[in-house]
Formats: sequence, C-alpha cells, structure tokens
Amino acid sequence: MTKKELQDCHQRIKKYIHRTPVLTSTLLNNISGAQIFFKCENFQRMGAFKMRGAASAISKLSDIQKSHGVVTHSSGNFAQALSLAAKSLDVKAYIVMPSTAPQVKKDAVKGYGGEIIECPPTLQDREQTAFKIQTEKKATFLHPSNDLDVILGQGTAAIELLEEHPYLEYIFTPVGGGGLVAGTALAAHFYGTDCTVIGGEPFEVDDAYRSLKSGKIETNSTTNTIADGLKTQLGDINFPIIKNYVDEIIRVEEDEIISAMQLIWERMKIIIEPSCAVPFAALLKEKQRFENTKIGIILSGGNVDLKNLPF
Repeated sequence: MTKKELQDCHQRIKKYIHRTPVLTSTLLNNISGAQIFFKCENFQRMGAFKMRGAASAISKLSDIQKSHGVVTHSSGNFAQALSLAAKSLDVKAYIVMPSTAPQVKKDAVKGYGGEIIECPPTLQDREQTAFKIQTEKKATFLHPSNDLDVILGQGTAAIELLEEHPYLEYIFTPVGGGGLVAGTALAAHFYGTDCTVIGGEPFEVDDAYRSLKSGKIETNSTTNTIADGLKTQLGDINFPIIKNYVDEIIRVEEDEIISAMQLIWERMKIIIEPSCAVPFAALLKEKQRFENTKIGIILSGGNVDLKNLPF
C-alpha cells in the first residue's frame, strides 16, 4: 500500500461523498481528560462511512464491469451505501439481504435504487445467493470490508480528519469487519505524525481483539451485542493491515456502549448508532492513559432504529 493509492482514491470519490464535519465538545473533553475531535460520518451520504468504500470500489471498475452491475450481501449500512454509490455512478446494484432484515433497512435500499434479493438468514445462504447473481448477471461481487478498494475508501475519513488536525496522537475507530480500522490505520501511517490507531470492540464480539493476540483470524461463537454493525468477521485482506498498523484494541461492555452513546446524543445533540459509540466508550474506559492527549474519533454512522433505542 502507498500514500499515492490513498491520495488517488480520495480524489476519485470526492464528487460522490460529503466532506463531513469535525466537531468538538468542551464537556466531553472535560469528562475524558483528553482533547477529542469527532469526525462525523453520521452526516455522510446515506448516514455512514461506508459510502466512501462503496464509491471507491465501484469507481475502480472497468466500463464492462459497470455495465453488468455489482452485487453484495448485507443487511446493514453497506447495502445502503452500495445502492446509493451505484446509483450515483449509474451502475445497477443487486443487494442480497436476509429475510429477517428490518423493513426500514429494506426500504432504504430500495429508496437508493438497489434491487433486493431475499434469502434465508444464514451466511451460507447469503454467499450462495450472491454467487448465483454473480454468475447469472456477470455482476462484480463487492465485499463490505474485505476489499482493498473498499478499505482505501474508508481510510479517506481519517485523511480528512488529519488534514484538519495534523498532530493527532491517537485515532479511535470501531472494529467490525475491519475495513474502517484498516483504512484508518493506513491513513494514520501515511498522513499522521506519530499517530497511533486504536480499535474499540464489544466484549460480546471480540474476534478482532483475539485475532491480534493470536496472530490469526478468530471467530465469534455468539454475537449478542447492541452494536449490530460490529457483528461481522475480519478478512484475509484487511487483517494483515490491522496486524501491521493497528496498535491495540480495547474491549467494552454493553452498558459502557449505551452510556457513551447517550452522552453523545445528550451533549453533542447528534444521532449516532450504537456501533459508533464503541470507540468513545473505549476511550472513557481507559481515560487515565490518554489524559492531555489529542484524539480523533471516527463516528462511523447514524442509522439508528428510533423505535428500538437502548435508553
């Protein structure tokens, strides 16, 4: 990976994404003891950072690939991101979603122009259905997190953050499938000045924490967390980047996630989803270590089910 690849990616997707604001809160600085700069990807198009990776991956396709469309399997933010990015680039998007996916998410995908193909709610069914569409339609499969162009796209949020605040000592991100933390780590390496990347992860789905310890990709036997965007698995493309460039992962309890989410809603007056609160919860959990430092936090998204709030 090179700095030029990140730069080229950022240039390529600028017209398809928002440059999201960086917000601060005196009160949250006082509570944490650190100076925090929140990169607000909850204000990104379709409400999450995944728009960046989706736009990056589609824009790299050849004209022939674009003419056949793209396919992914996702019930979350990547389903919406790929639908909207594909629409922006005039490409057909096929979205494989489990039959159990919330109607609000299906409606969002349809609203962004994606064609939904439902399947039973198992990973095997999702993969088989996506492969069938790949074969029948000659569509290009794009993985939500384990794809180099997706990873580079996700890294552009940290590039923008570091352009505004070049001397951050740490950047915290949530860790789910690993695309955001890997992209952020590359951006910090090439654009930061001694900037350390730290992941936040729920104890209930701590596969990335265990993977860093063991040196190989671990799996979760249960996924009982409120942070529904972090229930996915690291991949063989992003894990080597994470091993090389991510310093550590801090695990947090469910009540710590809820408390951090509530603090941001109440004090910053912005809507973030539970997954988004995880890195802030990780900072608060070990705040003595980070006293008087400059910290960036990627607020990953704001697509929250308002009928199902944890507080």
